Amino acid sequence: MLDIAATCLVVTALFAYLNHRLFKLPTTIGVMVIALVISMVMVGLDALGIDHGLRSREETFLKSIDFSAVLMQGMLSFLLFAAALHVDLRALKEYRWQIALLAFVGTACSTALVGGAMWVVLPLLGISLPLLYCLLFGALISPTDPIAVMGILKSAGAPRSLELVIAGESLFNDGVGVVIFVLLLGVLVGSAEPTAGVAAELLVREAGGGVVFGLVLGYVVFHMLKSIDQYQVEVMLTLAAVMGGYALASHLHVSGPLAMVVCGLIVGNGGRALAMSDNTRRYVDMFWELLDEILNAVLFVLLGLEVIEIAFSASLLAAGAAAVVVAMAARWLTVGLPVALCTPLFRLPSGSARVLTWGGLRGGISVALALSLPAGAERHIVLTLTYCVVVFSILVQGLSIGRVVSAALADPEPDQRKAHP
Repeated sequence: MLDIAATCLVVTALFAYLNHRLFKLPTTIGVMVIALVISMVMVGLDALGIDHGLRSREETFLKSIDFSAVLMQGMLSFLLFAAALHVDLRALKEYRWQIALLAFVGTACSTALVGGAMWVVLPLLGISLPLLYCLLFGALISPTDPIAVMGILKSAGAPRSLELVIAGESLFNDGVGVVIFVLLLGVLVGSAEPTAGVAAELLVREAGGGVVFGLVLGYVVFHMLKSIDQYQVEVMLTLAAVMGGYALASHLHVSGPLAMVVCGLIVGNGGRALAMSDNTRRYVDMFWELLDEILNAVLFVLLGLEVIEIAFSASLLAAGAAAVVVAMAARWLTVGLPVALCTPLFRLPSGSARVLTWGGLRGGISVALALSLPAGAERHIVLTLTYCVVVFSILVQGLSIGRVVSAALADPEPDQRKAHP
């Protein structure tokens, strides 16, 4: 385990250094690009019959890492808490109904749209995939990844109101997507009946239970932080809350991701403002910012390296391209179109529909869920489709979201930012 962690950190640090010196891309995107290029070069050399031995070493290294477990049971708790820590809860409450509509209703509708569309499209490309697997793909690809979204939004330059809605939606819709995915996976393996009652029970237990548990955990940590003033202990308390809280949520069978988001919002708002001294607040912020940057970079390196595990074919590449179009279309229908048609309800600047559609980035959570499917041909198809959408999302959407924001919001009122605090 120590060797694996050391290798991941060394490789990530080297890639980050190369990116900073040569490419000047955002760190997460830059390290992923380098990892992708190296993996593709190895695949190309192998296809040409050049025996270099590097591909087998990389495959051995990747097989020693359970990517799904590393992200879902390890990194995710830290990354979600760190992302929620700096979200303004008071401002977020002003858009709570908009965020709830997009995160809950939008994710459920997108799952059905993507699943149904892929079930129709894939046979036309010569690929057979059962409807249940298509719906599983819809569930794992519909939520936007808060890890990817929050990182890109830092430099996108969007108005604060729009940034709040995108960030809030991405923080909550991954929990909804995971719940839907777990329900469908239970049907696949025969452990759950596909009834409305079972779905409602799971949603209430997982999502509702996760929110309640996060509230309790957040307020317990808040009162503990308020009772002392020693930054070393307070940083340790936040770390313990994340690690212990996520593990306990798993044992209680409630949504750990939603619990970490809620706990992070409470600690990041009430905790930072009322329970921490200036000195403690500075150390807590620096600790979580550094941890967030390191884990994000490691995650995106692993995403880039994982491509070597996928056996692409012409039909699968065509299906991947179709999946990109379907995912973008579903995003527009379930998020962009409602915002465009109901602009007064959402209280967002003109042009926000385009930004919300293009800014719906997918990332490591989608890949981790795809990797958790039972082994077989269907899993390979879903994983390939997922990888195509994620790579397109991060490299194409991620690198161009700043220009999309500038173009989409070029015409609004001069003081648009002030009008939407």
